[in-house]
Amino acid sequence: MIFLRHINFFLCIVFLCSFNVNSQEIDNDYVVVIDPGHGGKDPGNRGNGYYEKNIVLNIALNVGSDLTKNNKNLKVIYTRKDDRFIDLYKRAQIANNANADLFISIHCDAHNSNAYGAGTFVLGLHANERNFKIAQKENSVIFLEEDYEEKYDGFDPNNPESVISLVLMQEEYLDQSIIAADYIQDFLVKDLNRKDRKVKQAGFVVLRNTYMPSVLVETGFLTNKIEGKYLNSSKGQKEIAKSISNGIVKYLGTIDAKKLNYNSIINTTKGTFKGDSNYIFKIQISASSKLLPLKSYNFKGLNNLSTIKSNGLIKYYYGNTKSYKEAKKLLNKAIKAGFKSSFISVFKDGGLYDLKKYLSEFE
Repeated sequence: MIFLRHINFFLCIVFLCSFNVNSQEIDNDYVVVIDPGHGGKDPGNRGNGYYEKNIVLNIALNVGSDLTKNNKNLKVIYTRKDDRFIDLYKRAQIANNANADLFISIHCDAHNSNAYGAGTFVLGLHANERNFKIAQKENSVIFLEEDYEEKYDGFDPNNPESVISLVLMQEEYLDQSIIAADYIQDFLVKDLNRKDRKVKQAGFVVLRNTYMPSVLVETGFLTNKIEGKYLNSSKGQKEIAKSISNGIVKYLGTIDAKKLNYNSIINTTKGTFKGDSNYIFKIQISASSKLLPLKSYNFKGLNNLSTIKSNGLIKYYYGNTKSYKEAKKLLNKAIKAGFKSSFISVFKDGGLYDLKKYLSEFE
């Protein structure tokens, strides 16, 4: 799997770039959305009589407290701060409306064996039956929502094939999601000596419609008597929260808040760009590790589609024009079709070219 190669690479970064997270302060403005799973009429799993919804809420609140304690420039938003039920799609909306830099969904696992340990997940195709079962358990929450068939376009948590439709939306952020998940996993394992259940991919609905790097954390197994007791304790919840917050801080330290946002440039730049006939513009609408047939029904009615394989991912493009002005129109059409994270890509002599450089050359 492509994500395993990423993980091996980023594990090297973890070991080579160790530092004291507790003393690090975030210099830039960031927004982190923390999602305590379940809530209200959805108790989550009840392993050993515990309530997952209460445990993950306490962990989430502790994570937020840890993050903001030493980082005044970091804003934390919760999908819920008390015992209430929130539709899965609304959790993503909260993150999108906040223009979040990172989305973290916190859960506790369950199994009919004496399994134990912590694991983190990013959205993707499940590699095995166990990963599918974990996603199936978390996705079954949609059955508690009204009109779930309409909200989730007929998605069936019990059908493995339905997961394929989830993947395109988030894999554009796959690399960054893996980095964040890897840092969180590393702190959970090293700081707390937890069994390492690794960073994995699976089809979680709650991660589908977030337009930023997103990670789901399975903090441990309530069905394990020893681990369940630890997860239900104030000490355990605070320790787990500290490891998660340490991973988040380390991740935020690797990204540049001032990095160029191509969509912002496209929407705010004034004037006419004459350009050059050697340049071709296309709209990148998504990226995936799986090749989907270039049929309009797979891409919300869009035609004139093409792909490029890069670093193990297949990038999907819409349109093909030599006019930058026309490219902006195509971008708006892609966004209206539902690909809200789309952006303009420019090619020169058959290869991908830096859009920022192009704009500076022809402004």
